[in-house]
Order: sequence, then structure tokens, then C-alpha cells
Amino acid sequence: MTQPPQGVRRSYGVKAAPYDLPSPTTTLKRARSAPYFFLLPAAVLFALFFALPIGYAIRLSFHKIEIKGLGLGKGARSEVWAGLENYTSALTDSELGAGALRVLGYGAVVVPVMLGLALFFALLLDTECVRARSFSRLAIFLPYAVPGVIAALLWGFLYLPDVSPFFYVLDALGLPQPDLMDGTPLYLAMANIAVWGGTGFNMIVIYTALRSLPAEVYEAAKLDGCSEFQIALRVKIPMVAPSLVLTFFFSVIATLQVFNEPTTLRPLTNGIPTTWSPLMKVYNDAFTGGNIHAASATAVVLALATFVLSFALLRLSTRRTTQGATR
Repeated sequence: MTQPPQGVRRSYGVKAAPYDLPSPTTTLKRARSAPYFFLLPAAVLFALFFALPIGYAIRLSFHKIEIKGLGLGKGARSEVWAGLENYTSALTDSELGAGALRVLGYGAVVVPVMLGLALFFALLLDTECVRARSFSRLAIFLPYAVPGVIAALLWGFLYLPDVSPFFYVLDALGLPQPDLMDGTPLYLAMANIAVWGGTGFNMIVIYTALRSLPAEVYEAAKLDGCSEFQIALRVKIPMVAPSLVLTFFFSVIATLQVFNEPTTLRPLTNGIPTTWSPLMKVYNDAFTGGNIHAASATAVVLALATFVLSFALLRLSTRRTTQGATR
């Protein structure tokens, strides 16, 4: 009688059960549910660190603290329903309106100048005659890597007449020394900090879009007799319009959320109040005034205003792009 190979057990009349393959329906269900397992960690983090704080802020905005008597003892301070009282106070607050106007004036300087310089540098680096392209690209982008607080503090000391080397040179030359920390020049001083730090990032976005354009388009334009300026104006800029729109949205949102520059420069001058920008007012109400409920309502109003403005600009840009493509 033939012996089975070593290590293999003999089966005495017992047949091995065949391997049960999953049905096509089960396989399809598993394939459809697989992406959700990969999205689960991101969804949990989104809920914990984004959705829940927003929901809690909205809840606080509809409540207020009610003080009984002198406000001493247990139960003297209680949270009660306020309805739209906090929102009414926020919308009728003159300080919030003044801060919004200051931010709009600040953005009217920052956004055009920053995007104009970013586009200029990107077009300049994309030309064939430029030298040291890698070093120039890094040098323009490097200010973006400096934290905003450090950049504001650095420029703040450069604006002070007693410690700034620029004022020393102006004094040595007998030239007038402007006061950059008060009045209208203060807008230019803070705008300079934002432009210095944000131009490099926007330049990289536009430059990346330029490098992804096909070289055949440039060759065809050169064969038609176009100069470098004409190629940049009639070919490159229209083809990188989506990147320009993207950087414009980023710049507008960042301008509406300005906080680092005025907060860091405020100890160096008397020309910046604690409510210079809307976000500074939210911070002042929440952590200085101790009114977290009013601050939450103001924050919700600012978030809604930012969303509405961004959505309107996006729809306008999409409509113009669609009309241009149709033509």
C-alpha cells in the first residue's frame, strides 16, 4: 500500500470542504464600502476639530450670562437663552463696522500689489533669458517661510525711528523721516508686511501653472512673430487665469482674517486700537472683556460674511470663464 508523503495526514473517508468563494454581490458591496474606511480617520478629525467647535460657537452665540444680585455665590451666574440679541448687538456695533472698513482699505492695498508682484515675478522667472532661476525662486519664496508674528515684529522695529537703520540713513542724508506707525502710512506699513510675506506663495502657484503649459503654444506664438511681452500678455496670462483666480480668493480670505500684523505692531504705537480689525475685536471681547457669547456671535457673522463674499466672487469668476469659453 502506498504511504502518504511525510508531514501529510491521511484522511479516512472524510472529504475536505471546498473553499467558499464570496458571491459577486458580496464582493461588490465590500468594494463599495472600502473607501469609507479610508475616509473614516479624516472624517473623525474633521468632526472633532472643525465641526464640533463651529457647532459649539453657534450654540454660545444664542446664549448669554445672566447675573443675579451681586453675582457672588453659587448659582449667581447662569447661562440663559438670548435668541438673536448677540447678533443684533454685533450687527449694530460701530466698532465692528469701523474695523471692517479698515480691513477693506488694508485689502485694497494688499491684494492688487501682492498679486501683481507675484504675477510679475512668475512671468519673469518663466522667461528663457533669466539667470539663477532656482536661487531667485527660493529668494522670493523664502519670506513666506517666516512666521507671521516674527515678520511683523521684524518690520515693526524697522519702522521705529530710534532703532531703524533706514531712519538713520535718512537722517544722515538730511531727508524727512515719515511716521509709518500712525495715520494713513500705517496702512501702507502693515500692507508691506503682508505683501513681503505672501508674494512668494502666490508666485509659486502661478509659476507652477506656467511651467505646466505646453511648449508648443510658445513656439507657435514665436513663429507668428510675437515678442516675449506679447506672449506673456496674450498667451501666458489668459492660460493661467484659473491660478490667478485661486490666488485672488486666498488673498481675499487672508485679508479678511488679518490679525497678526496689527496685534504685533500695537505695542509699538498708539495708532492701533484693540479693535482695529474684526478678528481683534472678537479676541478682545472673548478674552479681555470676558464676553464669550458676544464674541461667538461676531465670529459667526464674520464667517458668514466671508463665505458669502467668497461664493459671490467664485460665481462671478465662473460665469466670466464660461462666457469666455463660449465665445
